[in-house]
Amino acid sequence: MMQTCPLCASRDTHHYHRDARRDYRRCARCELVFVPPAGRLDPAAERAVYDQHENSPDDLGYRRFLSRLFEPLRERLPAGARGLDFGAGSGPTLSVMFEEAGHPMAIYDPFYAPDREVLGRAYDFITATEVVEHLFEPGRELARLAAMLPAGGWLGLMTKRVASREAFAGWHYILDPTHVAFFSEASFAWLAGHLGMSVEFPAADVALLQKR
Repeated sequence: MMQTCPLCASRDTHHYHRDARRDYRRCARCELVFVPPAGRLDPAAERAVYDQHENSPDDLGYRRFLSRLFEPLRERLPAGARGLDFGAGSGPTLSVMFEEAGHPMAIYDPFYAPDREVLGRAYDFITATEVVEHLFEPGRELARLAAMLPAGGWLGLMTKRVASREAFAGWHYILDPTHVAFFSEASFAWLAGHLGMSVEFPAADVALLQKR
């Protein structure tokens, strides 16, 4: 069955891997690896997985994890830059870290902070940590976020990246049933070009895109 890539909308996608639960396809254009719709959870089951997360600003280990994105992005921001943490989860923490550094923040999460009014505003930077791998329509969602940024604005993304087909087969990251979109550096390079942005990779799991 033909499957359209949820990032670039190409129909040139091919079987990449199969495990006991679902299929994975890879796009020949943008190199996104994705789970077709039949392998996705319904909203209630997805929410049940997220409810098991116990992230908190008081967790120093979680702060260290987020610092892989926080530190390089903070270095690139002007004083007082305003941000949005998209997909903030049940225990927003990155937004707290940026507020502590003097950056006013808004948060959005479809399950835990579903105020869509914040998606109608403009921001100097937007973060999405451990979010893009959950998106059913990453192309549409990321284009919407980029449209909320001015020239020079930043989109900071954190997600583990696909390294090779062999590594993918044994990758713990695909065991989470809510993970349905897997990016490589090539995927981010395609995305940056499509959105009129530049991209850099300051850490293993981090991509920083700046609007031209």
